[in-house]
Amino acid sequence: MTARYFFVLIASIGALAIFSSTLSKTPVLPLFAAHLGATPAEIGWIVIASTIPGILISFPAGAISDFFGKRRVIVASLVVFATAPFLYLLVTDAWQLTAVRFYHGFATAIFNTVATAALAAQYPERRAAMLSTYSSITIAGRSVAPFLGGFLISVASFESVYWACAISGVLAFVVGLMLPAESPRSRADVRFPHFFAALRDVLSSRAIMLTSIVEAAQFLVFGAVEAFLALYAASVGIPAWQIGIILGAQLLSVIIVKPLMGNLSDRFGRSAIIFPGLALGAISVALVPMADEVYALSALSMLYGAAFATVTSSTTALVADVAKEGQFGASVGVLRTIMDIGQTIGPVLTGLLIAAWGYGVAFPALATIIAASALMFVFVPRPVASSA
Repeated sequence: MTARYFFVLIASIGALAIFSSTLSKTPVLPLFAAHLGATPAEIGWIVIASTIPGILISFPAGAISDFFGKRRVIVASLVVFATAPFLYLLVTDAWQLTAVRFYHGFATAIFNTVATAALAAQYPERRAAMLSTYSSITIAGRSVAPFLGGFLISVASFESVYWACAISGVLAFVVGLMLPAESPRSRADVRFPHFFAALRDVLSSRAIMLTSIVEAAQFLVFGAVEAFLALYAASVGIPAWQIGIILGAQLLSVIIVKPLMGNLSDRFGRSAIIFPGLALGAISVALVPMADEVYALSALSMLYGAAFATVTSSTTALVADVAKEGQFGASVGVLRTIMDIGQTIGPVLTGLLIAAWGYGVAFPALATIIAASALMFVFVPRPVASSA
């Protein structure tokens, strides 16, 4: 089987799996949690529950895939994608919802790490472009999810959303079984990773660590926006179906912008793309509390999506650029671990800020975090070339 066939399969799996995952949380999760009686602080914990597995499993999953092969690890993650949606149908309180989110989080943590590492290794000369194209294909599923989720909540029920999640998750598993087995040669050149040695190698790279922290800041803000933009919109009287439009506009802009920026990153270098994205992200998030109707919030959501896509089109590629041969999985795993730490902190921090001072303080605080990450990126060593 060709590399093109693998890309088509992994992108199809990603689109189905990430659609299922996104539909389970955007915009339904905070609204479902509120329906169950959860407080804003509890909603923050519910949202981050799915990111904690990323902290626990991303590096081990990436390192294991460097030895055992990507297919086995990907199929294992798809088992979780296929089973988790059914558990939402049994939830009756906020803490049960937290437990289900924790289990569901293992699916995205493992799959995203291993799929990203596989593509980074497969396309060294067009790394950012191919990673961004793959990301946009999977985000196509994510962009549909808020529209469908908002519609199903409005005309049917929360349960109907999770039945749709289940269908997509099972389909992803079925397609995943079609992934070709890797040849013995593709694994023979990779020794079984000594976890602590591999971790030490990655942690000793200043470029990987600083880029990972910048990535973590982006996902800290992204997780917070994903959790609380819907609730902010609801607080100013915007109905559920229009909230779906607001969040869908963000994801739609990511689909359009990310492949373009990935290609530009391969041509002009990572820094030339990352810095403008950080600036746009800080501005768009800071302006959220000044908007109180669907058109303005949709515009800001779209701008933020473009900014987020611009930055993340290059950060993973930059980490892969400086990773050692045979350690793509481990390096991406560390990136994902640090990223998930940021995404875990974001909703909790934002929930506390909203509870204490309201949205008018919380969103500008998130913008400040993006600005601080731009200052940190100044100290990231630049590789000689933008691709390995």
